Amino acid sequence: MKIFKKIIDFLNRAKGIDIWGDRNEGLTDDDIKYIDSIPTQNPYGAVGMILGGVSFLFPQYAFSVITLIFCIVTFFTFEKEKEDNPWTFIVGIVFSLMGLSMFLAGKIHHLII
Repeated sequence: MKIFKKIIDFLNRAKGIDIWGDRNEGLTDDDIKYIDSIPTQNPYGAVGMILGGVSFLFPQYAFSVITLIFCIVTFFTFEKEKEDNPWTFIVGIVFSLMGLSMFLAGKIHHLII
């Protein structure tokens, strides 16, 4: 449980990293306070939803299980006060479960090309 909490703390710190370095460039302190007060989307939820969609479109055992674990673990990084939408995690979990069940049942998508 201690390791799990350390992983969640690391993921929460990683959410605030400014990759490009120009996030608050040219903004006043009031603007920064206002932007920080607006609820945002959890980046792990968006990634989990996209990975879940891919595991649904291309059902494979390993990818569906990895996506399911990713969505469940990163669900604990959701902060109700700062972020507005936990549904991306739920949709990612459902998509990965559907992909896993399709793989186990031997079903595939019939695409018309």
